[in-house]
Amino acid sequence: MHVDEWGITFAGDSRVHWARLTLPGSHDSAGAVEWKQSGRGPHWLGFLADASDLLAGTLDPDMVPAIIAQIVVPRLSHWCAVYTADTASSPLRLAYLWHADEARIDGLREQLADMDVASVGTRMSSTFHLGDNEVLAVPLTARGRSLGVMCLGRPDRFPDEAIQLAEDIGRRAALAADNARVYAQQAAANRALQRSLLPPNEPEVPGLDYGVVYEPAGEANEVGGDFYDLFKAGDDSWRFAIGDVCGTGPEAAAVTGLARHTLRLLAREGYGVAAVLGRLNQAILEEGERARFLTLLHGDITPADNGLEVRLVSAGHPEALRLKPSGVVEPVTTPQSLLGVFPEVLFEADTVHLEPGDVLLAVTDGVTERRSGGRLLDDEGGLAKMLAECAGLSARAVAERIRRSAADFATEPSADDLAILVLRAR
Repeated sequence: MHVDEWGITFAGDSRVHWARLTLPGSHDSAGAVEWKQSGRGPHWLGFLADASDLLAGTLDPDMVPAIIAQIVVPRLSHWCAVYTADTASSPLRLAYLWHADEARIDGLREQLADMDVASVGTRMSSTFHLGDNEVLAVPLTARGRSLGVMCLGRPDRFPDEAIQLAEDIGRRAALAADNARVYAQQAAANRALQRSLLPPNEPEVPGLDYGVVYEPAGEANEVGGDFYDLFKAGDDSWRFAIGDVCGTGPEAAAVTGLARHTLRLLAREGYGVAAVLGRLNQAILEEGERARFLTLLHGDITPADNGLEVRLVSAGHPEALRLKPSGVVEPVTTPQSLLGVFPEVLFEADTVHLEPGDVLLAVTDGVTERRSGGRLLDDEGGLAKMLAECAGLSARAVAERIRRSAADFATEPSADDLAILVLRAR
C-alpha cells in the first residue's frame, strides 16, 4: 500500500490534511474502474486486510467516513457517498462525499440532494439508478444498530463479486465506526470527570505570589493521580494542597475527588490542617477495597505583618523546601504517615514564616523520582540545588524552571504525573 499526501474535501466544503490511499490495483486517474473477473482470491484478501488496518487505525468518528470513501474509490466505484446518523432517531446526513474526478463532486452533491437515502440500503443492500450511474447502497450496521449507509456509484453494472466485497467492507466499516463512537463517548465522559476534579478558579491571596505546573501522564488525560488545590477557607485564611494518589485511572480519580472535596468541606467548617488530614485518612480507609493510599501536603496561609504565616502537614509526601532570597534552601516539613494505610494516626502541623521574597516549593514524586538511567532527580539533594538557582524569580518562573529541569533530566518522556506548587511571599 502506498500513501501520498492529498487534501480531502468534506461534505461541508472544509478541507483537512489527510492521506490519499492507493490500494493494490487502483488508478490515480478518474478513468474507468478496472475489475478483474478473478473472484475473491488472495488479491482481494490482501485488499480487505489493508482496508481493515486503515479502519482500525482511527478512533475519530468523523474520520471513518473519509477512510471508507478512500478505500472504495476508485477500486470498486467511481464515487462514494457515506451517510451517517448522530443517534438512532436522527435523520441520515451526508457525512462525506468523494469522486475519482474531483471536478465532478459539486455536481454529484446536487444530484444526491434530491435522493431519499432513508428509503434505500438501510436494512439490506440494494441497487438503483441515479442519472447515468448504477448505485449500490450498503447498510452500515454494527451490533444490531444502524449507523448509516454507504452509497457507491459507477456507470456500469456492479458485478456480484463487487457487491459481496462492498458488503464485506461495509461490515468492517460499521464496526470501526461503532468502536470510534463508543470511544468518543467514553473519552468525553472521562474529560468531563477530569475537569470536575481540577480547581474551579485561582483565588487572589493578599501578599502571596503563586505558580502552579500540572502535567498528568498520558495524552488523553487532564487529571491523573496527582492533584493540587488552592482555595479560600475563611475571612483571612487560605488553604493549599498538593497530593499523589497511588495508581491511575478511575480508581485514582475517585480518591482524588474524595480528597479534594473533603479538604474543602472540612477547612470551611473550621478544622485545622492536622485535624483535616486525620478525618481524610479515616474517609479513605472507609472506602474499603476501593481505597488507594495517598501522600499529601496540606497547609493554610494567613497574611502576617511581615510576610505570610504558613501551617502545614506532610503526610508521606516529598518534603517542602523554603528558598531564601540569599539562595539558601532548607526543608520545612516533618515527615509523617501517608494517608489510607494506618487507622490510628495523629498528625501535627509545622509552622513556617515566609518573609518577603521567601519561596515555598512543593512537588509530587513525578519530579523527585524522575529517572535517568539509574539516577533519580532528587538523589544527593538534586531538587534543592535546582531551587537554589531560582533566587529572585517570581513564583511562576520558579515553577516553570523546576518543570523544565525535570523534563531535561532524562531524554524519555515521563510516565508519571507531575505537579509543582510554588508559594512566594510578596
